[in-house]
Amino acid sequence: MGVIVLGLMLLSLTIWLGLLCFWGQFWRTDQQLEVTETQLQSLPVVCAVVPARNEAELLPTTLRSLLLQDYPGSLKVFLVDDGSTDATANFAEGVAHAVGKPEQLHIISGVSLPSGWSGKLWAVEQGINSASLFAPDYFLLTDADIEHDPGNLRRLVAKAVQEDLDLVSIMVRLRCESFWEKLLIPAFVFFFQKLYPFRWVNNPNNPTAAAAGGSILIAREALERIGGIQVIRQALIDDCALAHAVKQIGRQTNSSFSPASPASPAPPASPGRIWLGLSTLTQSLRPYNSLATIWDMVARSAYTQLNYSPLLLLGTLVGMPLIYLAPPVCVILGTVWGNWAIALTGLLGWLLMALAYYPTIRFYKCSPWLALSLPAIAFLYTLMTLDSALRHWQGRGGAWKGRVYTNPDNL
Repeated sequence: MGVIVLGLMLLSLTIWLGLLCFWGQFWRTDQQLEVTETQLQSLPVVCAVVPARNEAELLPTTLRSLLLQDYPGSLKVFLVDDGSTDATANFAEGVAHAVGKPEQLHIISGVSLPSGWSGKLWAVEQGINSASLFAPDYFLLTDADIEHDPGNLRRLVAKAVQEDLDLVSIMVRLRCESFWEKLLIPAFVFFFQKLYPFRWVNNPNNPTAAAAGGSILIAREALERIGGIQVIRQALIDDCALAHAVKQIGRQTNSSFSPASPASPAPPASPGRIWLGLSTLTQSLRPYNSLATIWDMVARSAYTQLNYSPLLLLGTLVGMPLIYLAPPVCVILGTVWGNWAIALTGLLGWLLMALAYYPTIRFYKCSPWLALSLPAIAFLYTLMTLDSALRHWQGRGGAWKGRVYTNPDNL
């Protein structure tokens, strides 16, 4: 028995060494928008699109922050009232008048959700259609719960222009105040970065693509090139689907190519250029004060992330305990059995795990001791993933904002 346990622990240790050394340095937090201040040489026209469904409570802070951006170019904000019942539109109008910028805000009353669309993406589509009349160079796709730092848009545009990027996105700083937020929210970011290492995302030669829906700046040309928002209209994880489409479809390298000339071969396409990083200043105000609220947030899309595959689910249910639970269990078993090889190997694996998690804990200014709690946190996330699959099989998957999306192919 001891030999089997030691073998499993060595396998877990090998996996952690491989992750730390060869998995895109996912554990680092240095991909940040605010690291380098940049200056704009040109002033592209930007239209922000904000889907809002019952967000009256947050708009006095979040919409205000968007209207008061220090961006020196043209910025118009299109807020799509997605069937709100709390006077969202009235609050939005009041905010615009309070900051003296009523002409900058355009409020759109959303129409009924058609078949084949998720609610949020249908609202975004309506906002983009209205904003397109102003021929913007970029669209800023953001959520109604995001409080933007005054320089956020300026930095996003500068990043896009200076590095010739099709899409720039930041994972805004998630709220981390309550006990459950401090325990589970940094881990949410950690797992996201492990799934989509930012260095791989930002490398045009790597197929990995991801974005964070709270703040996405996308070039109008790039959005048109992929066929518009409608190409991802059924996506529940819409931010990553959008980034994947932009990076996958790419660009034509020869602008003189004419499709009307069949004798001429199509020019090679280069990958679309995207960038994803963290933000220390722009933040989400969405509260997750209880285990239940975080559980629902994760369970909403965890099984979707596995492509609704029972095999991937099985792999997750086996792999997560092996990677995250084996080290502390081996420490306990090795100590009880007096087998110090097992105990020390388990301790080494646990310390490597904590070392990987510590930069995220530090980024969120949480207690360093929380880095050692990752095994317990991973166990909870594994249960959330299993619950996500159960909800899907029961026809309750994808519930959000009063809507339930049971199957991405039948939205």
